[in-house]
Amino acid sequence: MTTRIPSVLLALAAALFATSCAKEAAPTAVVAPPEAVRVLAATSADVPLEFAAIGNVEAISTVDVKARVTAPILRVHFAEGQDVKQGDYLFELDPETFNRQIAEIDANVAKDAANEKQAEANILRDDATWKNLDAIAKRSARLNKEGILSAEQSAQAESNADAAKASVDADRAARDSAQAAAKADRARLEQIRLQLDYTKIRAPISGRAGAIAAKQGNLAKENDNTLVTLLQTSPVYVSFPVPENLLAEIRKYNATRPLEVSATSSDGKTGTGTLQFIDNTVDTTTGTIRLKANFANADRALWPGQFVNVSARLAVEKDRILIASKALQTGPNGKYVWVLNAADSTVSMRDVTVLRLFNPPGKPETAVIGTGLKPGDSVVSEGQMRLAPNAKVRVLTATAGGN
Repeated sequence: MTTRIPSVLLALAAALFATSCAKEAAPTAVVAPPEAVRVLAATSADVPLEFAAIGNVEAISTVDVKARVTAPILRVHFAEGQDVKQGDYLFELDPETFNRQIAEIDANVAKDAANEKQAEANILRDDATWKNLDAIAKRSARLNKEGILSAEQSAQAESNADAAKASVDADRAARDSAQAAAKADRARLEQIRLQLDYTKIRAPISGRAGAIAAKQGNLAKENDNTLVTLLQTSPVYVSFPVPENLLAEIRKYNATRPLEVSATSSDGKTGTGTLQFIDNTVDTTTGTIRLKANFANADRALWPGQFVNVSARLAVEKDRILIASKALQTGPNGKYVWVLNAADSTVSMRDVTVLRLFNPPGKPETAVIGTGLKPGDSVVSEGQMRLAPNAKVRVLTATAGGN
């Protein structure tokens, strides 16, 4: 017997199957939760215009002390690392060689003086003889004309007068020679006495002595080996680079009064100096220009060759817009931030101009904004990585310190 299924039941089963398939095919809509962010308000404040750099301490004067004569070192009158004053004895060289030369030249000077005196005496004697013979020659010439004396007698008298004149000339030449020899010997004597003075080596400047390169008993050679190096440690220079865009402000400030510069060493000691020198060219490889400041350094807090942290305040800028530097993002067009719209809890991108970064004492780094924000704007400081324009966000409680 054949069983027949009612058509109504078949239609109902088909409808149920179709409804089941439709439910399986339709996807379930998933709504992403709002991104969690932290925000900070842009503020307005007076901001000091400062710069900071790494500087290097330089001695104003550095002198390599060398011997000006060659002689053994007899004594060393100072210790390594000692402070010395200008004119203090540093080294004493053996003066024996120069003392012997001075004694020898003194004898030559005395001899020259004796020769000069002898020549003067000869001149007086021979000059008298010449005058007498010259008078005889003149009388003989007159008597020869009168026929009293022969021509031979007159010629002999004239010859005797000429010989006496030659003797006088020779005596004067001997005197001039003795005077020239005396002058040369006196000049040489002064030179040797100067060299003798060089055997006492004095400090050319006041400063701190370095390592002694030549000890007692060593041979000091003229203008050869450095015996010791002196550094002037008070005052000192601190040399440091600054960005070229600050040059106009620095020159403007320094034109009214010397710019005060602070330098802090690695052990926390700080000194204050004044700007002394601005280089005449900008380093094109770094975009910086080198400056030098003079520090009195009376307490020796700064040491030549040392690296120090340098800072200076140029001015105080009024009512600048400030945000935490960590809120800044970098895009194709430069710097931007995410700004919160409190009305609907969405965020939007906003381009900003950053004038510079500023480090308030004891606080995180802050960006000084030129354009793009106004005081009170809520800027996203954490959670920017997954944001998109007009995205919904959930604001978390601010961390300690407001950053």
